[in-house]
Amino acid sequence: MDRSKFLDAIIENAIDGIITIDDKGIIEHLNPAALELFGYEKSELVGKNVSVLMPEPDRSRHDGYIHNYNTTGTKHIIGIGREVNGKRKNGSTFPFRLGVSEVKFSDRKIYTGFIHDLTKEKASEEQIKSYTEKLEVKIRERTKDLVKLVSELEMAKENMRALFQKEKEVNQLKTRFVSMASHEFRTPLSSIQLSASLIDKYTTKQDAASVEKHTAKIKNSINNLTTILNDFLSLEKLEAGKVEVSEQAFNIISFAEEITEEMQLLTKQNQHIVYEHQGTSADAFLDPNLLKNCIINLISNAIKYSGEDTLIQFNTSLKDKELVVEVSDNGIGIPEVDQDSLFEPFFRAHNTGDIPGTGLGLNIVKRYVGLMNGTVTCLSEQHAGTKFTLIFPLNKKV
Repeated sequence: MDRSKFLDAIIENAIDGIITIDDKGIIEHLNPAALELFGYEKSELVGKNVSVLMPEPDRSRHDGYIHNYNTTGTKHIIGIGREVNGKRKNGSTFPFRLGVSEVKFSDRKIYTGFIHDLTKEKASEEQIKSYTEKLEVKIRERTKDLVKLVSELEMAKENMRALFQKEKEVNQLKTRFVSMASHEFRTPLSSIQLSASLIDKYTTKQDAASVEKHTAKIKNSINNLTTILNDFLSLEKLEAGKVEVSEQAFNIISFAEEITEEMQLLTKQNQHIVYEHQGTSADAFLDPNLLKNCIINLISNAIKYSGEDTLIQFNTSLKDKELVVEVSDNGIGIPEVDQDSLFEPFFRAHNTGDIPGTGLGLNIVKRYVGLMNGTVTCLSEQHAGTKFTLIFPLNKKV
């Protein structure tokens, strides 16, 4: 077979497009694959500048590319190849891989362009890109859901931990309650039983002084039991969230004087409660029942932990848009090591000895004060007395 015919057969039947141009960019030959790609007849292109097959801006720059190469010899595409866009007869564009080779034939330069259509590859790339983007969106959504689920699990874990801790605290409170109650209830009950038995003996001897002495012990023991039961009931209501603040207007002076009169009946021998008020106003707006419970608890402690022949100072003041209540004594005081735990339930200072008490009173006071948006502080020194201060913001309704 003639070699030239053999080469022509290869070119004419090649799958990729092949275009031959001269050194001026004029098309000399196109194979059928190239014509099909661009949608032209051969007669429409031969003799035309190859830039007719290019979209802007390559179309306007093409002659400059050839000129620069012919002048400088610097190759930008010849023997290198790159991806470019072609322009069909109908005006549409398509991507292809262009490889250009330079051939010197009959003392002139001929450039052959090999065109490999990338339309399907680009479509596949776009499809893959689209799938990838959708997958990334899915991954982000799933990741977001997973993060949310992990967060919910962590929250559930924290809730369970909090519930477990609460249950643990409740069990500890129950244990401490059983221990304390077995001791605190037994002591006054034993005292009541003993005093009742002795009264039977003294009545037959008509010993009125001894009978009076033991009836006083019975009354004191009953008062202690009543205090214990009241503390338990108050704590139970607080834990159950049943304590509601019911604010109302009242005169703090008459309110405090009434409490002072009641508590004076419970003092030891020659113990005196001194009440004083400061301020030009006496109008308060708080929950009087909760406030009374707090003050009675503090004065009861002052009576309990102070000796005979002592003074208990009870002060109130209305100033700077706040109500201040102070109860101070010169009793046994609170050791410094115990002061941080003072308001914990069932806690009692180490120096209380055999003095009866539940260890609930100050915890109840703090919680009642908190319900009324107030604060409670304590200043104390062992053997030098204790001072409790309650501060409440004045309500605008006063």
